[in-house]
Amino acid sequence: MTIVDDQGRSEPPLAADETATLLGFLNFQRATLAWKCAGLDAAGLGATTAASSMTLGGLLKHMAYVEGEWFSRSLRGRDREAPFGTVDWKADPDWDWHSAAEDTPDQLRNLWQGAVDRSRERLAEALASGGLDQLARRSWPDGSAPSLRWILCHMIEEYARHNGHADLLREAVDGQTGE
Repeated sequence: MTIVDDQGRSEPPLAADETATLLGFLNFQRATLAWKCAGLDAAGLGATTAASSMTLGGLLKHMAYVEGEWFSRSLRGRDREAPFGTVDWKADPDWDWHSAAEDTPDQLRNLWQGAVDRSRERLAEALASGGLDQLARRSWPDGSAPSLRWILCHMIEEYARHNGHADLLREAVDGQTGE
């Protein structure tokens, strides 16, 4: 039985195998980011709080980049997808964060949702062809490579950390609070 909370997020399964549990938590974190960014215009997605330059729009673009980096580039060994493949990351390592101000809310949401959709496809392919123990095709400089299990745990952590930022940003925009 799937439990859906007041924000429309499916709760992770209470008793499932390892893969379903990891996917449940990742999808819950993705849904949390979508909820925190829902209904905001460009000013809302561009708002900052405290001394940080972080914005919800920047967060959407950053997470689109992160989705592609882990599930396409690292896991499957593919090239970076647009718009990230043409960026000079050495010259501008925070491009994903600050360039979001040039995008419309629809562009940011579509970029992130498209990245999530492609990640789900690549993840399903990987699970069908090797499971959680398979190693990423792109190795790290020392020659080691993370397992798909590690990548999923890292993505859950990445979303959870940034969703904490999203909580603060959304509250600063319009006072909306919640888990």
